[in-house]
Amino acid sequence: MTVEDPFKHSTLGSGVFYKDPWAALAWLEAAFGFARSMVVRDAEGRLVHAEMRFGDCYIIVDSEWADYVTSPASVSGKNMQSVYVRLKDSIDAHCEHGRAAGADMIQEPTDQFYGEHQYRARDPEGHVWTFTQTIRSVPREEAEPLGDVQIEGWHR
Repeated sequence: MTVEDPFKHSTLGSGVFYKDPWAALAWLEAAFGFARSMVVRDAEGRLVHAEMRFGDCYIIVDSEWADYVTSPASVSGKNMQSVYVRLKDSIDAHCEHGRAAGADMIQEPTDQFYGEHQYRARDPEGHVWTFTQTIRSVPREEAEPLGDVQIEGWHR
């Protein structure tokens, strides 16, 4: 039996865990333009579950609710993954907005050999966020020598 998702989630989302998820919700709104789409709190007002939207995608923002989930702030700033966000335009302005809100820029906006312009930033708890925008279509035959790499498969 197939039941339609009433929340209209995209096929893939990511969960991002914070020591202070309330602060993270506010910061992600102010710095990167995410929008709260659902916030669930328990009787004591603790965050139980939160979802944020960006374009047609979503992330879950949550606390360190189990021993197998943690914030980079709890493990010396180490990251096991990065959240990638595709922008349609204005990536340089997006970067400056994030910087003004306190994002730690770990890679300034840079053109990539495969046709993307991207930057990377850390949020206040150390999660790495990569924002990217397509600036030109690069054929694989051009990308390989530009990046000094061999590529199997390519975007169609």
